[in-house]
Amino acid sequence: MSDATTGPSSEPTRSWSTSPGGEQEDELSRKLEAALFEIKRVIAGQDAMLERVLVGLLAGGHLLIEGVPGLAKTLTIKTTAAVLGGSFGRVQFTPDLVPADLVGTRVYRPDRSEFDTELGPVFCNFLLADEINRAPAKVQSALLEVMQEHQVTIGGHTFPVPNPFLVMATQNPIESEGTYPLPEAQVDRFMLKVLVDYPEHDEELTVVNRSLTTPPELTPILTIEELQGLQERVSTIFVDPSLVSFAVTLADATRNPAAHGAPDVAPYIAFGASPRGPISLVQSARALAVIRGRPYVTERDVNDLVRDAFRHRLVLSYQALAEEVAPDAILDSVLAKVPVPRIDLTKQPAAA
Repeated sequence: MSDATTGPSSEPTRSWSTSPGGEQEDELSRKLEAALFEIKRVIAGQDAMLERVLVGLLAGGHLLIEGVPGLAKTLTIKTTAAVLGGSFGRVQFTPDLVPADLVGTRVYRPDRSEFDTELGPVFCNFLLADEINRAPAKVQSALLEVMQEHQVTIGGHTFPVPNPFLVMATQNPIESEGTYPLPEAQVDRFMLKVLVDYPEHDEELTVVNRSLTTPPELTPILTIEELQGLQERVSTIFVDPSLVSFAVTLADATRNPAAHGAPDVAPYIAFGASPRGPISLVQSARALAVIRGRPYVTERDVNDLVRDAFRHRLVLSYQALAEEVAPDAILDSVLAKVPVPRIDLTKQPAAA
């Protein structure tokens, strides 16, 4: 995972703040690190996914997770909710699901001759939308609406979902029968798309050994109020203008690859990344900087997240689909042509 949790970093260390609120900020940083270690008592071998779950949570975005069954996707968000003190909800998407099963509906009470509003499972802090591509488009749209607006309208009344609100939707890449693929415009609503692979041998060995013992009792580390404080901190993270320019240039390179020295990938791209691509990249990089204990974004933060922020925003051509060219391969070619700016860390401003 990050250097802040797995070992010493080559980056210079810097205290969060010298202001009177600095002690509180340092305490939040310590609690966030403690929360990571507490989650890792249960989750082994999926550090990248766990890091991005926290990135999405702190940046106020949502995640689309793609991976085969059994890779701890459900366990990760359930454990995160337990450690961060939030409420957890899970919806198994199926072809017979209707929007009311997700957001709620009005129920008539004959004894009182009036309607009551029954809120659906989306009213929680952490929602797992399992196999989102198994439900019809009208159900997917209902979920994506609440993701965007953070509220649900039922019977003329608007009900806000709790804050913070994180949706982690999963997809199974190995089975396509009976699925309803998300349209590109809806996929674009997700801040990051994370590909989850099998764990390494030693990591899987840890997973199997842990299954032989009683699961540990988790201790809540952060409160919802402290989590909201960390979200507010994300907006204070400094991003060098050259990194913002890099994110925008990279998005333009996916739309006009020939103009950026990558004409070989042009036949594979029907449409490049939307403006949400660089926005998501910069915002998620800020959140990653918070997780790694810095008040500024580095090139490494951006590089670590660029594929997650862009891969689902590329609309591939029929030629790419026929030749089985993956979005990550296209991004690798584009990244090789767009120079990453080098930031002088000694000149970054301290946090306010």
